[in-house]
Amino acid sequence: MTKMIQCISPVDGRVYAERPALTLIEAEARVARARAAQPDWADRPLAERIALVRAGVAKLNGMTERLVEELAWQMGRPTRYGGEFGGVNDRTNHMAGIAAEVLAPMVVENSNLFERRIEREPHGVVFIVAPWNYPYLTTINTLAPALIAGNAVILKHATQTLLVGERLAEAFHAAGVPEDVFQNLCLDHAVTEELIGSRAFGFVNFTGSVGGGKAMERAAAGTFTAMGLELGGKDPGYVMDDADLDAAVDGLMDGAMYNAGQCCCGIERIYVAERLYDAFVEKAVAWVKALKLGNPFDPATTIGPMANRRFAETVRGQIADAVTDGATALIDPALFPADDGGAYLAPQILVGVNHEMRVMREESFGPVVGIMAVKDDDHAIAMMNDCDYGLTASLWTRDAGRAARVGRRIETGTVFQNRCDYLDPALCWTGCKDTGRGAALGPLGFHSVTRPKSYHLKKVTQ
Repeated sequence: MTKMIQCISPVDGRVYAERPALTLIEAEARVARARAAQPDWADRPLAERIALVRAGVAKLNGMTERLVEELAWQMGRPTRYGGEFGGVNDRTNHMAGIAAEVLAPMVVENSNLFERRIEREPHGVVFIVAPWNYPYLTTINTLAPALIAGNAVILKHATQTLLVGERLAEAFHAAGVPEDVFQNLCLDHAVTEELIGSRAFGFVNFTGSVGGGKAMERAAAGTFTAMGLELGGKDPGYVMDDADLDAAVDGLMDGAMYNAGQCCCGIERIYVAERLYDAFVEKAVAWVKALKLGNPFDPATTIGPMANRRFAETVRGQIADAVTDGATALIDPALFPADDGGAYLAPQILVGVNHEMRVMREESFGPVVGIMAVKDDDHAIAMMNDCDYGLTASLWTRDAGRAARVGRRIETGTVFQNRCDYLDPALCWTGCKDTGRGAALGPLGFHSVTRPKSYHLKKVTQ
């Protein structure tokens, strides 16, 4: 019996899309086609591969209106925000712009006796397992450099954003990328793990939960398959005593609540210098009360439903446990009548929290944030590092030197000053601890989707 993969829309709870999952035999045949097509793709001039990837993104831009509507149905983001395509363009353009330099051979010697150099060689077939929260952005982070570097790509997209992989394939194929070189496959977990375990891929990129990352590593055990894992976070913000208070409130609360809090590098914990704590909390509460929870197709909606009812249940459970343990919830859910006890969830601010509470330790991935007062930098650093995750940390201060000193002591992948929840394509997107391992974007992003190959060529025989 054919297994069906279903996307349940958070907007109204109906089955929005469903597709048959490939059997293992079918999936292996598709991967074999990718492997067979990859050498010819890698033999094309770099400039040609770059042009085709840029053209694929241009075709995607031409579908924006349709894609924004589909995203709202699939994962609930309000249409007023217009999708993710500014970021898709920026990341693609940057990676295309640095490709020739980063992928150029590193020449050690080119004399009449020897030629010695290091080249970057594609892994072969790159497997992308993409998440639903920023489904185009997270895919393009690996898709663009992988194709530019000469790999074939197999994409498995999240069930919640089932149509995204199809749209990416549609756009890139229309632009001229060969169908076998970039394929979107609908796979269940069992087939995915079988493919990884059989060394079907040269590189696997996974973005998702810690549990999902562990499953990927178990599947790859003993295969020595190169792997990049971005497994989420519990990202902190620290408001120092010299911070611009209004800017800190605007930045951190947007970082906590945008996309219904469903951001890998969203702000989930805030530590505020004692001198500013009361004022920060007061302004933060006013900021959240101004949000409008509702149908993502309503132009007035600023926060839509969470992508799935079960995700909202997790956040509700964290909030309830915290309140039971002594925290105070500052937002009355009655202010948000669209909260239906299902996917539509009122945003929340918690004070009186501590690190014994789940809401301050476990990833929430929803519109809730806990706020604590801290005595000084040492106290804030200890709190920020008291976490299993390490993706980003956001520091708010007028003193860049102080931010750098504090940043060096934080166990994290990225340190922000006076901003948060942003991915700079020129830098390395990476993490530590349970956030995972590997690097995306920037020069190191090309290193992830290629391997070094050395040439030691003696030009004479005597």
